[in-house]
Amino acid sequence: MTLEMEVISKETIKPSSPTPPDLRRYQLSFLDQVSPLVYNPLVLFYADHNVSANPRQDSSDMPSITDHLRRSLSHVLTHYYPLAGRLIDNTFIDCNDEGVPYSETRVKGQLLDFIQNPNPSELNYLLPFQLDKVTEITFGVQVNVFECGGFAIGVCMSHQISDALSFFTFLNCWASLARGNGQAELTSNPRFVSANLFPPKNTTGFDARSGIVKDNKISKRFIFNASVIEALKTKYAQTDEKLPSRVEALSAFIWSRYVASTQDTHGPQKTYAVVHAVNLRPRMEPPLPPASFGNYYRFTMTLIPTLEKEEECNHGVLFIKQVREQMKKIDKDYVRRIQEGASEHLDFLKDSSDRVLVKREMVAFNFTSLCRFPIYDADFGFGKPTWVGSCALTFKNLVAFIDTKHGGGIEAYINLTLEDMAKFEADKEFLACVNKSE
Repeated sequence: MTLEMEVISKETIKPSSPTPPDLRRYQLSFLDQVSPLVYNPLVLFYADHNVSANPRQDSSDMPSITDHLRRSLSHVLTHYYPLAGRLIDNTFIDCNDEGVPYSETRVKGQLLDFIQNPNPSELNYLLPFQLDKVTEITFGVQVNVFECGGFAIGVCMSHQISDALSFFTFLNCWASLARGNGQAELTSNPRFVSANLFPPKNTTGFDARSGIVKDNKISKRFIFNASVIEALKTKYAQTDEKLPSRVEALSAFIWSRYVASTQDTHGPQKTYAVVHAVNLRPRMEPPLPPASFGNYYRFTMTLIPTLEKEEECNHGVLFIKQVREQMKKIDKDYVRRIQEGASEHLDFLKDSSDRVLVKREMVAFNFTSLCRFPIYDADFGFGKPTWVGSCALTFKNLVAFIDTKHGGGIEAYINLTLEDMAKFEADKEFLACVNKSE
């Protein structure tokens, strides 16, 4: 479908209370400095029946609903004060309370029709920013109201200051405050200590925009039912190892089908590097609480040799085995080495980028999982989201996993070049496992 929409208003929401002078400067950490120069997006959809089910709100009175969102956003910004500031030279945020952009649009059509078969690229229109147009503003909101009275809240947060867990923790704190939960600031009190744990460094020579692709790229959404994922777990099970997780099994399957369908393009001798994002908080000593705000993640890079076509099952088993081995290396000693020798880690990032993007010695395939994250917990007083969607992202060869709302399935957002996607979608083994795609 073609998305028709009109911008109704634009304004800036400031914190309800001023930031104290001693908190005016928020220093970025080393891990913030080397995070991709993009906005992380999310769109949360609330159908009209969720609105009208709340006796405090009238589904025909959108001004009261949007006023409610504005007031609660202003309140939560007092606790997440860096979001209302302005980024200075990729080194610190001037927490000057300038506020965050907040816009409202009217969308032609029915919300439930829109989410029946969503196109990730169209979801980008529901966001306040273009994902690759990062400015000194680190957070923004766009509320999109459909003709039925349902609405979608599009949010973007700069990856320079936040990873996915910090993003969701903030959203759920905002939602809790919007519901009138006065204890929200106590239960989700953010900790802004990342620069103390990972002091900033001179990152000259590192390009945080490396890998960002604008052209010849497409994003599609595929749904895998729980029964299919369970079958894949059994398929890739090893007698001497624990059963693969849902994400491990689905990652192995998608990657093996990608290699099988595109190997003639990249060449049989090409090295494939599989990249996974790993949350560092539980792997530190002592472990950090989930409310620790910032970029507390790193990547594992697993080099996996290609096998003959008839060895596809063994290929998946090898994939899981080798990825697990790399994951085990992300432990407290690894974290300490980053803290003590960030220059060594920066050299690794530069070298990896050079091998993939410049020398083209490797084909990198990236996985990031939001499964088991509290994506569907954001109840602003109108009920929990009907659906939460991602968008067309800015990198190729990237797969993002999100739990389905019900049933234990997984939605996979797959971003490939146009040529690779055409081959990938034609793969019969892949299509046999897909429930639905767009």
